Amino acid sequence: MILDEEPRKRSASHELGCDLSAISADELLYRITLLEAEILRLKGEIDRKEAGRKAADSLFGPKV
Repeated sequence: MILDEEPRKRSASHELGCDLSAISADELLYRITLLEAEILRLKGEIDRKEAGRKAADSLFGPKV
């Protein structure tokens, strides 16, 4: 097998602001999928942290 014919390994990450001109459309779609999954993961963590803060505020907040 010629080295040029070996399948490329996909990058598991994406660097913000990197040059996109040498990346195939399929690879770009793959990166979008990864980034969308990461956005959902980040939003889920925000939701968990806000829920924890609301719970703490209800316990330790000012009693009116």
